[in-house]
Formats: sequence, structure tokens, C-alpha cells
Amino acid sequence: MKDKILPPDNHSQSLEELTKEANNIIESLEGSKDLQNSIETYQELLKLNNTIEKKFHKNTKKINEETKNKIYKIRNKKNEK
Repeated sequence: MKDKILPPDNHSQSLEELTKEANNIIESLEGSKDLQNSIETYQELLKLNNTIEKKFHKNTKKINEETKNKIYKIRNKKNEK
């Protein structure tokens, strides 16, 4: 699957910041009575959710790689003894 180009402001934000932003959007949707505005805000929330998901997957992949490398180093040290 090809990654879509994310808006530049989302590249620099952490997962925590993006999550806070999503929570703010959800709160505004819950209190909104303007349906047209709600649709646009909901679409923005969907885009933000995709961004959060992609960042989460990248972070998970990075953690998995780091863990594999640490395990490999530990095994090598054990085999050298």
C-alpha cells in the first residue's frame, strides 16, 4: 500500500499531540448543531485518524527492529562465552 502524502503540520507532531487534537475535534463534534460544519470536521477527524495510525505503525515497526537488534546482540554475547 502506498503512503499518502501527509500535510506538513502532521509530520512534526507527536502521537500524543495528534491524539489531543483528535479529542478536541471529537468534543467539538459532540457539541455542534451545524450539520454541514460537522461533516467537514468529521472528514478532518478521519484524515487525522489515518495520520495517527500511520505514525503508530511506524513507531511499532521501529520498536520491533530495536528489540530484534538487542536480542541479536544478547545472543551473540552469550555464544561468545
